[in-house]
Amino acid sequence: MVLDIEMLRDFYASYSGEVANARKVLGRSLTYAEKVLYAHVYDKSGLRPYKRLDDYVDFRPNRVAMQDATAQMALLQFMNAGKDRVAVPATVHCDHLIRADVGVEKDLPEARKTNKEVYDFLQSVSRKYHIGFWAPGAGIIHQVVLENYAFPGGMMIGTDSHTPNAGGLGMVAIGVGGADAVDVLTGQPWELKMPRILGVHLTGKLNGWASPKDVILYILGLLTVKGGTNAILEYYGEGVATLSATGRATICNMGAELGATCSIFPFDSNTEDYLRETGRDEVADMAVGVASDLVADADVYDYPDKYYDQIVEIDLGSIEPHLNGPFTPDAATPLSEMKTKGPREDYPMTVEVGLIGSCTNSSYEDLAKAASVARQAKAKGLKAKAQLIINPGSEQIYFTARRDGLIDDLQAIGGVIMTNACGPCIGQWHRHTDDNNRKNAIVTSFNRNFRRRADGNPNTFAFIGSPELTVALAIAGRLDFNPATDTLVNEEGAEVRLDEPSGDVFPPKGFAVDDKGFIPPTDDGRDTEVVISPTSQRLQRLEPFPAWDGHDYTDMPLLIKTQGKCTTDHISMAGPWLRFRGHLENISDNLLMGAVNAFNGESNKVLDRLDNEYKAVSSAAKDYKSHGINSIVVAEDNYGEGSSREHAAMEPRFLNVKVVLAKSFARIHETNLKKQGVLALTFVDKADYDKVREDDSISVTGLADFAPGRPLTVVLRHADGTEESFKAAHTYNSTQIEWFKAGSALNYAKEHMK
Repeated sequence: MVLDIEMLRDFYASYSGEVANARKVLGRSLTYAEKVLYAHVYDKSGLRPYKRLDDYVDFRPNRVAMQDATAQMALLQFMNAGKDRVAVPATVHCDHLIRADVGVEKDLPEARKTNKEVYDFLQSVSRKYHIGFWAPGAGIIHQVVLENYAFPGGMMIGTDSHTPNAGGLGMVAIGVGGADAVDVLTGQPWELKMPRILGVHLTGKLNGWASPKDVILYILGLLTVKGGTNAILEYYGEGVATLSATGRATICNMGAELGATCSIFPFDSNTEDYLRETGRDEVADMAVGVASDLVADADVYDYPDKYYDQIVEIDLGSIEPHLNGPFTPDAATPLSEMKTKGPREDYPMTVEVGLIGSCTNSSYEDLAKAASVARQAKAKGLKAKAQLIINPGSEQIYFTARRDGLIDDLQAIGGVIMTNACGPCIGQWHRHTDDNNRKNAIVTSFNRNFRRRADGNPNTFAFIGSPELTVALAIAGRLDFNPATDTLVNEEGAEVRLDEPSGDVFPPKGFAVDDKGFIPPTDDGRDTEVVISPTSQRLQRLEPFPAWDGHDYTDMPLLIKTQGKCTTDHISMAGPWLRFRGHLENISDNLLMGAVNAFNGESNKVLDRLDNEYKAVSSAAKDYKSHGINSIVVAEDNYGEGSSREHAAMEPRFLNVKVVLAKSFARIHETNLKKQGVLALTFVDKADYDKVREDDSISVTGLADFAPGRPLTVVLRHADGTEESFKAAHTYNSTQIEWFKAGSALNYAKEHMK
């Protein structure tokens, strides 16, 4: 059954006409990303050539996807919007709250019990407002979307930063915060600054142990975690045809680690095959009918320099297996260099755990290649020296892989099968270890490896590789093992070598599943009651944030001046804190607890100016709030890198942080701050960061004249009585300034929906 088929029929019936109109308005050929973007402009009557990195554009996405951790806050906000049902097809996916402990047989029932209150809330909200519901165990949001919802030429947003996974099937799919999702769910325009477009020209073909994962790991080393900010990566060239749809999804998925708006591949026979293999023949037929508009125009490919803001040339044949890490996904190391780099950098060289899964690498093809390594290892008398953990991507993937013997192959060398869920990738991992502060190394097929992310241990060196390489390194038990050149000693004392991995892109017998775990939207759920206990520790109804009082922010104490990388994991940790994602007051206790204080080099230890004591960041913020005092956060570059979690913006707002002043912001987080009414400012001169002292009283002036392109002034009143001031820039447009004045984007929208 094809889900949302009427929406898809309407879309494809008009798509080519929308593209033709955009081509006429722009007066030139179009890249594929441009075709999709312009086909989804909210008000076609005002269509014009939008300037990249300058013009904000209102879009009309086709659908919204939400995972259970972020869906709670998104839907709590939607409930305040006064709507009877969502305006576009939408789904909730229960994948983040399930903890990986001993295995799926015990972990999934325990999750259903532990999280029952939240699951019941999400299911009842979904029933009430016409939202599809994917139950716990159904699978990871992005794999489920790829199998059931992603379609070429479409646009979707999702409350998870790895929503761009769907770009593997040719969608503009963008990760957002919950407030952005509410815009689309209520039928309002969704705003995005027109991104620049990077062309990634692929030639050649992968060989040996190299995989699609290694392509994006290589690009991360090339462009860094900031290199894709406010950009769409559009892949093209003869090398594209050599990559499967799921391999492309892997590449698009980790484009989020570049800071990219999204990534996208053109439509071809591989895309068509995936649609048909996953039971969507009618969608494939419709896409084939408009295939010429599901790729860039010919002139773009002939003269790419005219159309792309930057071009990256990649010969797939030159790509070798990579291990990226530790602590940041752009620390790229070709595996062949690990023998020298590892000891030089004092990496712990023993691999203690190998982890396969996550939304990045959990397709049938991924498991098939991983299983091929396990199968031959068993045949050659090898056992895994490291613990091996597997999280399949969906119930359909797991059911099919078990039927085809792939699960048996992985279990034969000691693999433990966890629930079809995010698990360790999002920090939902009860790691069984002798010391959770000990220095150690793990290898994952995940997408992020920030310090403490997987297991809470700041001394876990996490490295990212492909699923097949993860299995090989788990068997070898060493970071510096290169399966292309090195041998292993088996149980009989003989030296053996692992063969190159192989695996079917699609199951030879087709996909199969008994129960996908899907509850479709109801036709009319208006009588459904959404119950939130007033004493609940997991869920809390939202109260609107207060509007701006019309005055400058004066004499604010510095809450924290962060040093170095400050991701959303540092601002609002996941792991055990996920249980409070629907309770803003409780989750605010983790505010910035992972951030490093620039004045003492410690985490979660800041000066409270009211009593001159050092305490947790949230404790200091609560003290200021209880006395009616606003505060400010100062940060370095790419502040808010990582997840789309808007809690990282809502928590400071809830605790009276009025301003975040950074050297630069990650795209999603900057938008989330704006949406929640926090003033997001950047240093005009980054050297001014050094002027901020721990005991400063800080003012932001000029708010009465707050306007697009007009800087504000920051005044530092030092404890010694001296003052300094400097300019702070912002990227607010006129509508976003109205959000600020109203107290939040939702406050503003509610006024305009009356």
